[in-house]
Amino acid sequence: MAADDLALKNEDGVAAGAPKKREATDWWAEARGLVWLVLAVLGFHSFIAKPFYIPSESMLPGLLVGDRLVVTKYPYGYSYISPTFHVMPFTPGRLFGALPERGDVVIVTPPGSRTDYIKRVIGLPGDVIEVRSGTVFLDGQAVRRRAMGDRLVPVDANTRCEPEHYAGRRIEGEDGRLYCSLPIFRETLPGGRAYDTVDLGWSEGDDYAPVRVPAGHVFLMGDNRDNSADSRFSVARNGLGGPVPWENVGGRAEFITFSLDGTATWNPLSWFQSLRPGRAGTSLHPQRGGD
Repeated sequence: MAADDLALKNEDGVAAGAPKKREATDWWAEARGLVWLVLAVLGFHSFIAKPFYIPSESMLPGLLVGDRLVVTKYPYGYSYISPTFHVMPFTPGRLFGALPERGDVVIVTPPGSRTDYIKRVIGLPGDVIEVRSGTVFLDGQAVRRRAMGDRLVPVDANTRCEPEHYAGRRIEGEDGRLYCSLPIFRETLPGGRAYDTVDLGWSEGDDYAPVRVPAGHVFLMGDNRDNSADSRFSVARNGLGGPVPWENVGGRAEFITFSLDGTATWNPLSWFQSLRPGRAGTSLHPQRGGD
């Protein structure tokens, strides 16, 4: 019998010990998998929920610069603004549409813009909105408002308490740390949904002539009433230009996932040190049952 006939072979008929042939990478299959992954993420962000970063102080005291939160897309249905990238032209109406509730914190894109803002729903279609000396009026009735005293918010790289916006409000606490002392007023809307606002004194937005919210629109305001560009201000002044079409509302803010104080650097060790304690999991829904 020939020596070749005695050679051991594996199950594939290849001689034992022979070098295995390396299979070539299927780059087309890898690319398809990556495309499907990207589409799945974009689909989730567009139709279910997406993360959101707070870049401004317009929603103090509840939201700080550096907060990361979850925004759900489905509570109000879907519109041209729902996709993650705002590239679609304005299209009237919503699919599976539902109006927000007064008091909801929502993401909104101003007409003619692709930038997302975060504000609170104050007025619904048919409501007459007015602001007198900082007090909001709905259909001629003052929204209940109660002074809650000053709240000390720690000053950090993200919460700077700049003098031009918070004159005389930057103070040193008993622990030696710097704080921004913010006067808090709790508003309670009809129906009993309550939330805290900041009122630093008179500002231009403290007086707003009565306006009826048109059908299919909502009136939005920031909780930091003296430092918020919202429905009280024109688009030319970076505001929302009055009541906003409900098509421009992109979703509802649900809760804070984590918050950073702005001190993080390229060093990964600094990422954990910059976490603000106690903010993860904070609900962004207004309290029910009033104050």
